[in-house]
Formats: sequence, structure tokens, C-alpha cells
Amino acid sequence: MTKEKESDFVYGTFQTEIKNRFLCSVQIDGTEIICYIPSSCRLSNFIDLTGQTVWLKPITTPNARTPYAVYAVKCRQGYILLNLGQANKVIESQLHRRYFSFLGKRKYISHEYKIGQYKADLFIHDTNTLIEIKSTLAFSRSACFPTIYSERALKQLKEISQLLDEGYKACYILVSLNPTVKEISINKQIGDFYQAFLDCVNKGMTYCALSVRLVDQKPEIYSRIKFTIK
Repeated sequence: MTKEKESDFVYGTFQTEIKNRFLCSVQIDGTEIICYIPSSCRLSNFIDLTGQTVWLKPITTPNARTPYAVYAVKCRQGYILLNLGQANKVIESQLHRRYFSFLGKRKYISHEYKIGQYKADLFIHDTNTLIEIKSTLAFSRSACFPTIYSERALKQLKEISQLLDEGYKACYILVSLNPTVKEISINKQIGDFYQAFLDCVNKGMTYCALSVRLVDQKPEIYSRIKFTIK
């Protein structure tokens, strides 16, 4: 895989998220350009990016709707990844590391693996373990998840609960895109999700939280962080 250099990216000033899903306006060299946001939820749920310096990655796909995708935002001395979908790729590529030794044997792994109506982000065939990966974006030392109610996230937990009843193993992994976050807790204010999460844990679901950082413009696991559910 070719290492990306800083010159592969374009600097811009974030203006606003557009009503249309996945789109935003960024000012580049004095011109406002519509750019792609590779996130399934609005970034304004996590951070106000207005006026912030962002890295934009050129989109080379033929007939793409936009010329650039938002990749990272400048924060203090470095940049924080904004591409929430990258978390799955980071975990998959580094699942062999000791961070995940608690999962046991990890030789045969599939991504986006369907089990009935449920699609696991990753599936370890060696141990019949499904892995659900969620990204978080916070700018204090502690964070909570989820920040807003998500019918999809709740539905996934209910499906995981059923699969645990059927004998599958499960692991829930939270990934902080900000490496300065030291603790993530499950949000008790979103009661349905909190209870569904506890139900899965009581059935044997394991869980962990990790942070990632950008190194040479590439995300990598930075550290394991505290995960609180009670």
C-alpha cells in the first residue's frame, strides 16, 4: 500500500454541513467547494467545525459527486481523524495485535459478515465471534456513547442478544478518533440502549475501548482506554 503524504491532501476552512446527507461546504483558496463527509451521522452531533482547518482528500473515483472528502480536522498541534468509517479498517488490520488477545484465536476473519439479518463489522470464524465497531468523537478526556438516540444501534444490540442466545460470541468495540480521550462510558440517559447493552453483557458479550491517532496521515491504534458501563 502506498503511503500517503501531506501533499496528497488539500487544506480548507470548514463552512457548514449541508442538509443533504454526507455533504458539506468547505472554503478552499477563497472558493466554496461542496465536499463529501464519509460519516453515517452528522458531525455537528459531535463538534462544531465552523471555521476549523480541515484536511481534504481528493476523490479519484470516476463521476464522483464531489472533488474532495473531509478527512481530518486540525486540533492543537495535530489532526484528528473525521472519517468515522476508518475505524473498522483500523481494527481489522490490527486485530492480530495483543490489544485483542482476549478474543482468542484470530486467524480467519471476514468483514461485513451476515448472520441472518445481522451484519457483523468483523467475524472471527475460529471462535464464531461477531464484532460490532462504533466510532466516537469527543474533545474532552471523557466521552459517552451514544451521544444521540439511534434506532439502528439499538436494533443491532437486540440482534446481537439473539445471536448470543444461539451460541455465538460477541464483542463490542468503541473507537475514539481523538487520542486524548481517556475514558468512554455508556450513556445512561439513553435508557433503551443502556439496558440493551447491559443485557448483552449479562449474556457474555465482551467489550473494550481504544483510541486512534494519525501517523503519517494514516490512522493506527494509539492506546486502550477505560470503558465504563455502570
